[in-house]
Amino acid sequence: MTHIAAVRCAFPPNRYAQAELTDMAARVCLPPDADRRLLDRLHRSARVEYRNLALPIEDYEKLDGFGAANDAYVTAAVELGRESVRAALDGAGLVPSDVDMIMFTSVTGIAVPSIDARLVGALGLRPDVKRLPVFGLGCVAGAAGIARLHDYLRGWPDHVAVLLSVELCSLTVQRGDGSPAGLVASALFGDGAAAVVACGDGRAPDETDDPAAGPVVVATRSHLYPDSEHVMGWQVGGDGLRVVLDAGVPEVVRRYLADDVHAFLGDHGVTAGEVSAWVCHPGGPKVLEAVSDVLDLPPGALDVTWRSLAAHGNLSSSSVLHVLGETLATRRPEPGTWGVLIAMGPGFCSELVLLRW
Repeated sequence: MTHIAAVRCAFPPNRYAQAELTDMAARVCLPPDADRRLLDRLHRSARVEYRNLALPIEDYEKLDGFGAANDAYVTAAVELGRESVRAALDGAGLVPSDVDMIMFTSVTGIAVPSIDARLVGALGLRPDVKRLPVFGLGCVAGAAGIARLHDYLRGWPDHVAVLLSVELCSLTVQRGDGSPAGLVASALFGDGAAAVVACGDGRAPDETDDPAAGPVVVATRSHLYPDSEHVMGWQVGGDGLRVVLDAGVPEVVRRYLADDVHAFLGDHGVTAGEVSAWVCHPGGPKVLEAVSDVLDLPPGALDVTWRSLAAHGNLSSSSVLHVLGETLATRRPEPGTWGVLIAMGPGFCSELVLLRW
């Protein structure tokens, strides 16, 4: 089994209330003197109270095209990546030279050499560290990343692996994009990073000595849904990455998720009633309501997810890792109890991870 040794998050220092971000979106996305009632309604209904931004809020109107936004992405991603990985290694009681593999995921910027390569020297990772940069999974990548670390550590049980997610969604907001999808994105998505340190059985922490040890990964499952490529993604153009976000996302969740989760749990002799921790990606209010409804979750089951959404918005692939970190920090389940980590994203697809404390 794979042992989650530590999860740590990092956020840019520029933090703003939702009302300030609504005003910024009006200036960036809408023509002067445009009717902003739809924008205001979408921002109010997003259930987001604050978000962090890669840049000071006044700098977004000065960004001149995709090149400038991507340069800002690379600079901020390296800094946030360094901060979150260093904190996670400290939390796991490890040093950079202990890391055998680092997986990096992001969908909000492009870097070659990749961000993980730029961090090898900055963090003091070994020059022979295995690297795996992943692009294109979007919101599902936090869960998929843990699943792929699990695959790796089953083959290399004496190794230490790190998953790093950095998402700077604010840098993808398109100037002049007043489309419903663009306005929803301007209301919902925030910036942040998260790092997970995981160990194989041969490097597992001694849980008798460390009561704060995280859960183990028992199993994982992926599901790519048919005829759903149009639901979520990017349109890549001369101005950069323009969001594709279909209003039908919650209905896809309602159609498929319950069967997936119950079948997955059943294969391991677990029922939904035995799950004490639901670690769910905060995809937005309608998505969370759909998850809660179709799984018939008890009141409060997604409280950590709702708090993450309010405090930081949807951080794409970093969000479910933030929820996992907050679960470890604030409401640690009893030893021996089950948890399910859930995320969904472009494809359209879901990723499930069965955890045990």
